[in-house]
Amino acid sequence: QVQLVESGGRLVRAGDSLRLSCAASEPTFDAYAMGWFRQAPGKDREFVASISWDGDHTIYADSAKGRFSISRDNAKHTMYLQMNSLKPADSATYYCAADRQSGVVVSIPDYWGQGTQVTVSS
Repeated sequence: QVQLVESGGRLVRAGDSLRLSCAASEPTFDAYAMGWFRQAPGKDREFVASISWDGDHTIYADSAKGRFSISRDNAKHTMYLQMNSLKPADSATYYCAADRQSGVVVSIPDYWGQGTQVTVSS
């Protein structure tokens, strides 16, 4: 069964850094665009960042620009989200996703991970 498994979420303080990981269960994900989304309690799930299959093209939400960095290591079938200068507003469950219809940008994900919780205290 195809799976995406996130890890790395935890409680941190404002200003801290954190790196999330998303491990894919199959090498086929290496050909897919992948991305990160997040959902805070009572809010809709929102886009955070996207990366092309080869890592050459990245897109960020305005809230992530300049603070977050998305990357991937296809040799390890793993995607990352480096988050710096974290704010309480970044607190959410973070989900990784993959779009098998696109190798460039995540549009409508076909696969989702189970989520990892990030909590930023003030």
